[in-house]
Amino acid sequence: MGVAVLGKSGEGRRRSGRSTGSWLPEGLGPWLRERLAAVRLPGRPTLRLRGRVAGSRLPERPTPRLRERLAALRLPRTRRGQRRLVQGLMVACVLALVPATWMRLAAGDRVGTTADAPAREVAVVFGAGLWNGRPTPYLAHRLDAAAELYRTGKVKVVLVTGDNSRVEYDEPDAMRTYLTGRGVPDGRIVSDYAGFDSWDSCVRAKKIFGVDRAVLVSQGFHIHRAVTLCRSAGIDAYGVAVDEPRDATWYYGGARELAASGKAALDALFRPDPRFLGPEEPGVAEALAPSG
Repeated sequence: MGVAVLGKSGEGRRRSGRSTGSWLPEGLGPWLRERLAAVRLPGRPTLRLRGRVAGSRLPERPTPRLRERLAALRLPRTRRGQRRLVQGLMVACVLALVPATWMRLAAGDRVGTTADAPAREVAVVFGAGLWNGRPTPYLAHRLDAAAELYRTGKVKVVLVTGDNSRVEYDEPDAMRTYLTGRGVPDGRIVSDYAGFDSWDSCVRAKKIFGVDRAVLVSQGFHIHRAVTLCRSAGIDAYGVAVDEPRDATWYYGGARELAASGKAALDALFRPDPRFLGPEEPGVAEALAPSG
């Protein structure tokens, strides 16, 4: 196969074999090659592929289904259609913001810092993912705040709730290891291995571990949802909002909250059972019992 590089003057140089200037991969169908050939990048020559490529997996022409999908992506051409599109987007934005706004209002003044947190027997730390078996930075910051609550006497027991649906992925044990490394005694840590989402964690804290009052620990973009859900599950909850820099991860978490708030609102309204409930566990009561 040969590649002809055409400059602004229209004169081309033919290259064969290994072309160091080509940015297009082999295996392109003729239909796609024709359209790529028509694309002229600013400040760069236009590339055209010549010859026949054997073994191409792309169709010669787009399928009817693909044409329908591409047509659906086109913006309306009439003013009326454009106006309806803008109105639809505005309605979608409002509907997405309503649950998140309701949860922020429902949490009210029950969110603050570790210094503001009232004394409660139990702190609940929600999982936030692992990297190579260790807590992610966001989860580590939550655990640091929980360790501070324990050191200052604000809480006596830390309930770590997270995902252990796979043998190779164990959030609660990783959280326990991190906390013991920060001075929290192992006997003061209780693990919930079925905290698959915030609602499950709140319901299980109430029904399985018997938690009635707790300090919840999470990032600011999540803590209002956590407080609202735990209150809906029957827990007198106060939330500690862990500070984070406004980086890409923070903005991603905030955007994700818009989608998660819709599900959370339905959970708070209909109060479904968690994915896994199981029998009651005495872990929290045993950790709070006086020793000796």
